[in-house]
Amino acid sequence: MNYEAGVVDDANLKAIQTISNARVNWIDVLPAAEALPVLRSQVLLHAGPPVRPQLMCPAMRNAVEGALVYEGWARDLPEAADVLRDGGIGFESAHDHDALGAMAGIISPSMPVLVLEETTSGNRSYATINEGLGRTLRFGANDSSVIERLLWIQNRFAPLLQETVAVSGPIDITGIISRAVQRGDECHNRNKAATSLLFRKIAPWMVRASGSKDEISEALFFIDGNDHFFLSFSMAATKAVMNVVHRTRGGSLVSCMAANGVEFGIKVAGCGDRWFTAPAGKGDGRYFEGFSAADANPVMGDSYISETAGLGGVAMAAAPGIVRFIGGTVDEAIQETLEMYRITVAEHPNYKIPALGFRGTPLGIDVRAVLRTGILPVINTGVAHREPGIGQIGAGKFRPPRECFTRAAEELRLS
Repeated sequence: MNYEAGVVDDANLKAIQTISNARVNWIDVLPAAEALPVLRSQVLLHAGPPVRPQLMCPAMRNAVEGALVYEGWARDLPEAADVLRDGGIGFESAHDHDALGAMAGIISPSMPVLVLEETTSGNRSYATINEGLGRTLRFGANDSSVIERLLWIQNRFAPLLQETVAVSGPIDITGIISRAVQRGDECHNRNKAATSLLFRKIAPWMVRASGSKDEISEALFFIDGNDHFFLSFSMAATKAVMNVVHRTRGGSLVSCMAANGVEFGIKVAGCGDRWFTAPAGKGDGRYFEGFSAADANPVMGDSYISETAGLGGVAMAAAPGIVRFIGGTVDEAIQETLEMYRITVAEHPNYKIPALGFRGTPLGIDVRAVLRTGILPVINTGVAHREPGIGQIGAGKFRPPRECFTRAAEELRLS
């Protein structure tokens, strides 16, 4: 590929118009195998670019073993390790199938997924339901409490959510994100306002569903106790929009960013499903008591797509409270957002930052600008322990490897 600057600029403008006009609704909850045909055989999806099971980081391997027990493909964790070692399970990148999972990102056939749809294109995306805090599969924990929670989500929580959205009709997720950004969220690592807005939207409809009083109160308590509940919705909403951008030929905008705990990868508009990868680094931030950077696993997760659409790290000026979770100062968060305007091509017309005079969040990471300025996108993240079974040990931020952008530019012949 070899595009002139004018052609690239025109393609980028078209992509920005697509993002600006997009509206994404939550329309359903389905078993993953029903939504994603690839899961109708012995296949699991994982976060980030493709990775062979023998190269998976310990946290992801542990999540896989937990999923094997959850699915009944292994009786216990030792047998799950044998099943994984024997090579009878296939693995594919969730992003390559319009799906996403936080952190390890394991999606197995029985797991319920949220179904979101972009209204103009009809693009659909799918994300697992956030498990809550503490020991979770996404951070590599896989004990009996983790499996019990997954089964509760599958058998009780997801059916109630499905009936709720069926009763309410499509729920406007784009509108919730727009309002949440003005209420102190950046809708990646901070989703407090968005979770509350979604709670207000669905609670009246949930009580009209057929669940018992105990089932409904249990579901509402679960949502209320998990400030990250909305993350799955914001991830999926971004994916539904950026998949349209991803198919825009001739541009230079990053359409996807993700990591698998071994490699970090990006996709770029017009380059098909090709990943441009480099070794994944570690997040730098605030660790829970008793842990340090020496304990951290390299970054992993599908949620880093948030930053490609004006959310997450690029929008931290909208969420000053996030520094108490990921570290740093409010001034640093503001300065990092201002820096991101130098590598993006537009401002989001719907995501406004009150602290910057209601300026739109930085939108459209341009591979050319990254290489010209030497500025890499800022991304925020949770941090998993490098050893299996321990789970989350903190949160922070990081910059992706420059090599990803260099390789994408070489493919596009932009450098």
